[in-house]
Amino acid sequence: MLSIVERDFGTPKRESAELVTLTIDGQEVTVPAGTSVMRAAALSDVKIPKLCATEQLEAFGSCRLCLVQIEGMKGLPASCTTPVAPGMKVTTQNKQIADVRRGVMELYISDHPLDCLTCPANGHCELQDMAGVVGLREVRYGYEGANHLSAEKDTSNPYFTFDASKCIVCSRCVRACDEQQGTLALTIQNRGFDSTVSASQNASFMDSECVSCGACVQACPTATLSENTLIEKGQAEHSITTTCAYCGVGCSFRAEMQGEEVVRMVPNMDGHANHGHSCVKGRFAIGYATHSDRIVKPMIRSRITDPWREVSWEEAIGYAASELKRIQAKYGRDSIGGITSSRCTNEETYLVQKLVRAGFGNNNVDTCARVCHSPTGYGLKNTLGESAGTQNFDSVMKADVIFVIGANPTDGHPVFASQMKRRLRQGAKLIVADPRRIDLVRTPHIEAEQHLKLRPGTNVALINSLAHVIVTEGLVKEDFVRARCEMPSFEKWRSFVAQERNSPEAMQAVTGVPAAGVRAAARLYATGGNGAIYYGLGVTEHSQGSTMVMGIANLAMATGNIGREGVGVNPLRGQNNVQGSCDMGSFPHEFPGYRHVSDDSVRALFEDAWGMKLQGEPGLRIPNMFEAALDGEFKGLYIEGEDIAQSDPNTQHVTAALTSMECIIVQDLFLNESAKFAHVFLPGSSFLEKDGTFTNAERRISRVRKVMKPKSGYADWEITQLLSNAVGYPMNYSHPSEIMDEIASLTPTFTGVSFARIDELGSIQWPCNAEHPEGTPTMHIGEFVRGKGKFLVTEYVPTAEKVNARFPLILTTGRILSQYNVGAQTRRTENNQWHDEDRLEIHPQDAEDRGIVEGDWVGIESRAGDTVLRARVTERVQPGVVYTTFHFPESGANVITTDNSDWATNCPEYKVTAVQAIRVSQPSEWQKRFREFSETQESLMKSADVLFVAK
Repeated sequence: MLSIVERDFGTPKRESAELVTLTIDGQEVTVPAGTSVMRAAALSDVKIPKLCATEQLEAFGSCRLCLVQIEGMKGLPASCTTPVAPGMKVTTQNKQIADVRRGVMELYISDHPLDCLTCPANGHCELQDMAGVVGLREVRYGYEGANHLSAEKDTSNPYFTFDASKCIVCSRCVRACDEQQGTLALTIQNRGFDSTVSASQNASFMDSECVSCGACVQACPTATLSENTLIEKGQAEHSITTTCAYCGVGCSFRAEMQGEEVVRMVPNMDGHANHGHSCVKGRFAIGYATHSDRIVKPMIRSRITDPWREVSWEEAIGYAASELKRIQAKYGRDSIGGITSSRCTNEETYLVQKLVRAGFGNNNVDTCARVCHSPTGYGLKNTLGESAGTQNFDSVMKADVIFVIGANPTDGHPVFASQMKRRLRQGAKLIVADPRRIDLVRTPHIEAEQHLKLRPGTNVALINSLAHVIVTEGLVKEDFVRARCEMPSFEKWRSFVAQERNSPEAMQAVTGVPAAGVRAAARLYATGGNGAIYYGLGVTEHSQGSTMVMGIANLAMATGNIGREGVGVNPLRGQNNVQGSCDMGSFPHEFPGYRHVSDDSVRALFEDAWGMKLQGEPGLRIPNMFEAALDGEFKGLYIEGEDIAQSDPNTQHVTAALTSMECIIVQDLFLNESAKFAHVFLPGSSFLEKDGTFTNAERRISRVRKVMKPKSGYADWEITQLLSNAVGYPMNYSHPSEIMDEIASLTPTFTGVSFARIDELGSIQWPCNAEHPEGTPTMHIGEFVRGKGKFLVTEYVPTAEKVNARFPLILTTGRILSQYNVGAQTRRTENNQWHDEDRLEIHPQDAEDRGIVEGDWVGIESRAGDTVLRARVTERVQPGVVYTTFHFPESGANVITTDNSDWATNCPEYKVTAVQAIRVSQPSEWQKRFREFSETQESLMKSADVLFVAK
């Protein structure tokens, strides 16, 4: 095999305090109890042939190639299914064993195509390797009898091919789908010679329940399941380990390369967040990096009605800097600002906020976390003392009760969802609080104990009802609260939630959740053992988002479910570096490390390091920038990697603000919706073209490694540095590692972080400092970061967004597995084959009342605007609630969301919009204007002839 292939020890690692010593081929070996003979041998560098075994899956014992001889045991047992025992004496090789293995392999080859030289797995085929290992030199059985050599290929999946003629029915793909992914989409159909791998019930892969995670492809020991890129391009010649640039799970991948061309992305078995698993996006959807829409030359124009003009980097940077300086000279220091992105690295984000604070001279910097998880930072900081989740992902494997609130892990965080499903299949109990029936409510071998199907906007009422039950039924963990929390705050909170108005019965009319279900869920969470809460944007994107985060923290503290493995408060971050963008000081009121700009000692630290006097007053948040722009006071904006014209609420308000500015600088891969309002376009770099770090939802800092040169000539951090130098604030970094060194020197939670340290450990979870030199998987052990945990009263205040006769339905929004965020990346891949448009989910009763059937065009109108989507009639949503995704700009999902927002952080209330839905026959007026504007902007860009054409 090529050296880029990871070593596989055959069976999973076992954890045990008990050690067992045995002898293998005369060599004494000591391993944890429960370890298989195969793994014990591999750990001693004794390689036993295998086909059905892999350390990613539980032993199966079907291939009969790993047979060994064990003294005192009859026959030749399979080493993969045989656990070690004290004093066991194992022989892995002698004539008898060799003859049996050779005979077994001869049977496999007798029904296998002998096309090795032209096979896509040539050089990567375990069957080929094992034939060599066992010394097979001839096949006596011939091909005259029945065989499977003419089996048809299934090419329905855009990313991989299933060639049944090469299948040896080892069941690895089936077991991977069951054990790793948890979809159970594959099966072995029929028996004996007629056994075949089947997707669902004789369906094609594309028509089956398969979610294209790639686990089956990775598990396959032959070319039965092969990536199409491998078939087209051939084998890689080297690999580089990097980190996925999609969701907040932060999966580690090996980019397998031919020179600077990616052959395939293979999930890294040593990846601490994903343990060798992946999803359809990270595994396959990387074609956007070389898509023909990619822009790789800088462009400028004076007005957005002008054609773009391709210019040199020097001219583009010089023009951008001169415009920013001109605007400040005319309108004042605070008339410009910057927006960072959760898609960019920590180092790049750090430089943007540094440029704004030190180069622009103000604190007008914000990030897309404003519109997703800013309430997480506020709520957890005020209760627990740190603005981040408390656990690592592996902690879920020790949870007894899993409470998922306002999150859809199987679509938004699929690799972690697979791990969660493994724990649920082992017996952990599940509670789901969501207005919609997400997949987790019922999937193969999993069913939620309680689905609290609340009305959108009533989260706080629900959390108070749960707390009421815990307090009034004596379920508070009193010893934990007394030892770990501020008692005055607890007593105040207890008195509040105990009031009858917060009872499940009193709140039932508000939440729509039966009181009995609330009481059962509260009792289960409080008494069922280790209770872990996982939440998402269904918690934060509300007018009371911060209040709800506090309510979740209150619940965890009251039940003692914090500060150890298997419990905790766990926000599931939507994008790859949401956590990191917040850590790096992207909010206008905080320096890196969540320290307020008004703190004189903190500010002095950064002033000394950066050599500039810094402002002590918070700058403008994104919504404030829009308002100031419309008032004529905010005129210049530098946007790195973000698309606010599509992602932010009340689209028409956002675009009006963008139109009113005099200089918008967009740094991105494509002409996104925001770039259509820009005056300077700086071509950015994909994650494959840069070095740096991402920080995932579990505070895990992982390396991003460059596998190819930037298509535009510069990585994003270099572009920001060029702009900073041009506006008059010098930056002179030669590598992102130097930027991380500066971050570590100024940020207490990052003190021990460096590229070298990450390379050594694989990844690091902050805080990483002298007390925690290898990072902190579990937070708040022994005491909270703030000392004593603080309970906060969470009064339920109904949202101002209310249904009425004109707008009788509530719209809520979310994501889908195959697409990502605003879709800029995934829409430029074959993922469109699963989801090529945003649709409106509507309950059958609501649809019938309006004469709507599946596939009809439906007009959705709110107080902010209107758009048109096609209907999907489904009982996933409850009556009175409609749902859509926001992955396609022409859908206009955010045209109808309002600018209502969280009281503390201005996080938009995406999840609650009062709307009406009616059957229509044509696009909305906004969609017509959007299409016309977009076509104009695309023509103005094409005139510059700057597109990068993929090879």
